[in-house]
Order: sequence, then structure tokens, then C-alpha cells
Amino acid sequence: MRARPSAEDASSGEKEWTEADVETVAVGLLARREHSREELARKLAARGAPPEAIEAVLDRLVARRLQSDARYAESLVSSRLGRGQGPVRIRRELAQQGVEASLVDEALDACGEDWAAAAREVRRRKFGAEVPTAWKDKARQMRFLEYRGFTSEQIRAAMGDDDLA
Repeated sequence: MRARPSAEDASSGEKEWTEADVETVAVGLLARREHSREELARKLAARGAPPEAIEAVLDRLVARRLQSDARYAESLVSSRLGRGQGPVRIRRELAQQGVEASLVDEALDACGEDWAAAAREVRRRKFGAEVPTAWKDKARQMRFLEYRGFTSEQIRAAMGDDDLA
């Protein structure tokens, strides 16, 4: 069995990458966790794999269902929900990883999350059950929820006040 090419081998030009080498590294990365196609391509390119080999290998991995942007999106949505992140932030992260907007929408819809309830829970965990009455404190909590990726509608629901601007 061939040894896995290292980043050192590729950068020093000592080793020529074959498609089998690229596939070995790609499957190893996928064995650890899901990756988007674009993320996987970036990681392989950073290790020195040739672009044409990367594309050919990724096409085969998709055809064999070893790599799936839809599965990656579902996995990331689930992970980020557990961290208390909202749909805006999750959507942005998936877009940065090259996942198509339609797959992002499907993953967010499939999770079945009540985002307003999630925003309330995130606010409660961070600041306690009592909703502040002072505007300064409300504004701080609202900024926190916005940073976490919740929409203004979800933030208003979390603050228990639909009259907030």
C-alpha cells in the first residue's frame, strides 16, 4: 500500500500526485467529518494536489456518495443548532463553504427548528430568565442575538416584545 503523500512532499516537489493519492487523502478527510465539495477541494489544493486530479476525484466521490453537500449542510446545521447559532449565521457559513442556496434552504427547513424559541433559549442561557426593562440591557442582549445569527423578528420574539424596532 502506498504511503499517504504529505504536505511536505507536495510542497517540495519530491512527489508527483496521482489520482489515487488525491483520493486517499480526500477519503481520509471525509472519514473524520463531512466536508463540502469546495472545502475538500481547498484542502487538497493546499496540500499540493493538481486541480485536474482534484476535480476528477471529487466527481467520483460524489458519484459514490462519499461526499455530499446536502449531507454536509444537514450536519453543519445540526452542529450549529447545538451551539445556539441562528439561521442567518448558519446560512452565511454554508455559503462560505460553497454550498448551494437551495441545499442550505433544504437543510434549514429539514431541521424543523422553531427559531424564535431557539433565540429565546439562547438569550435565557446567556442572560437568565428575566427579560430586562432598561433599554441599554435590551440593546446589549439584542446585539448578542444578532451576532449569533438570529433575524430581527426572532430577536423580538426572544425579547418578548414585538414592539421593539
